[in-house]
Amino acid sequence: MAALRRSIALSAAQSYIGVALQLLSTMALSRILTPAEVGVFAVATAFAALATNFRDFGIAEYLIQARELGEQQIRAAFAVNIFMSWAMALLLFAGSGWVGEFYHSAVVADVMRVQAMNFFVIPFGAINMAWFRREMNFKPQFVAGVLSDSVSLALAVLLALRGHGAMSLAWASFASNATTVLISVYFRPAHFPRLPGFKGIREVLQFGGFASGIYLLAQFGRSAPELVIGRVQGVADVAIFSRAGGLVQLFRQMVLRAIMPVCMPYFAKSVREEGNVNQAYLRGMAIFTVIGWTFLGFLALAAFPAIRIVYGDQWTAAVPLARVLCVAGAIELVHQLSKEALMVQGGVKLASRLQALQQAVQLIGLAAVIPFGLPGACWGLLASQLVGLVLAQWHMHVGTQWRLRQLWQACRESLVVSAAALAPMALLEALWPGTEANYLRQMLLGAACTIVVWLWVLRASGHPLWTEIDTVAAPALRRLLRRPATTD
Repeated sequence: MAALRRSIALSAAQSYIGVALQLLSTMALSRILTPAEVGVFAVATAFAALATNFRDFGIAEYLIQARELGEQQIRAAFAVNIFMSWAMALLLFAGSGWVGEFYHSAVVADVMRVQAMNFFVIPFGAINMAWFRREMNFKPQFVAGVLSDSVSLALAVLLALRGHGAMSLAWASFASNATTVLISVYFRPAHFPRLPGFKGIREVLQFGGFASGIYLLAQFGRSAPELVIGRVQGVADVAIFSRAGGLVQLFRQMVLRAIMPVCMPYFAKSVREEGNVNQAYLRGMAIFTVIGWTFLGFLALAAFPAIRIVYGDQWTAAVPLARVLCVAGAIELVHQLSKEALMVQGGVKLASRLQALQQAVQLIGLAAVIPFGLPGACWGLLASQLVGLVLAQWHMHVGTQWRLRQLWQACRESLVVSAAALAPMALLEALWPGTEANYLRQMLLGAACTIVVWLWVLRASGHPLWTEIDTVAAPALRRLLRRPATTD
């Protein structure tokens, strides 16, 4: 557990520094760029994100879950990653003109061409980073994350101020990825293979075919609203929807970005040592939900001050949409780790089928309600997450013998803690709704009350997260108290 805690600490540190930098970037760019410029970048990014999942092709997951990993497998994974990445780069270049015409925007095509350049350089760092994750060595990712986010922030704001619009975000993304590759090469072990190889490719392709489908479908589900809204209602509405989803994205950056890279290596290690993933999955779900439900619940209640502070006064139309999307995100959180758990248990085909069914449900829900505009799209996503939860529970039962009582065991204490912690903010919003005159005071007071109550109930209930906090904090506190005072 000590190695796990160190890994989470480094991953969390990288995440929180990254979130701080990205918040600064978002707050600045939301006031410099117009909704149309932000919408253009969001549409182009949706296509690049889909290509990213083809590029990844489940290579990192293959390297992490392999019970035995040698030079042959690493070289084969490198070869597949290069081929898929460069193929996606060429596809983005070739399709950029058509996409620009489809959305009636030449800038969309220009952004896609810059994003395609990322795919030529990323393979030279992706295999290294997967190896670091397998070994639960998160120092390279910490350094790469902090430096790449700093470069992205500086370049994006500089170019935006010079009037480059959506292209400022595109070039900042390329500079960020190039920085990550350079850092991964710097930390690469001397014995690590540096050239691709063809022996063993078949095994990589077999695993990657199913694993990449899982993440491709997930990304398609996340990108589908922007793609559909951009075509039906225009890029400005895409920007409004994107800002509404920005609060859920904030949670992804602050929590999921810190924990998700550690989860699959931790699950894989549990399977290798214990033979089953369920205990690790139960513990992970309990910690995920107690953090996520409180965080997303608070953002749903404080949507107006949160959007007003982060994005500015031109984005207040996103407030009611953000509340619905936060609830949808809270539901998704319950089955967030199910695909990773199934894959490390040997159920990559089962995980792929689950992802396909969940995204099919989401597309059906979106198609049914998109005629009702942006609110309809948000409610459709929420309904699809409820169906997705049922599907995930069934597939986990088939793949790992996961039962409803275990689901309830993982969630019940988190439900109590989150409900108690959110009560002050709910009362505050009911009695003192956020307005232009008081939004900052409401946010500060609500956040303070939520944090205090959350910590108190977390400790009183004996939640597993409090055990982890106490295990880490108590020794540090004892060392601090034993430290002799210094005198001048």
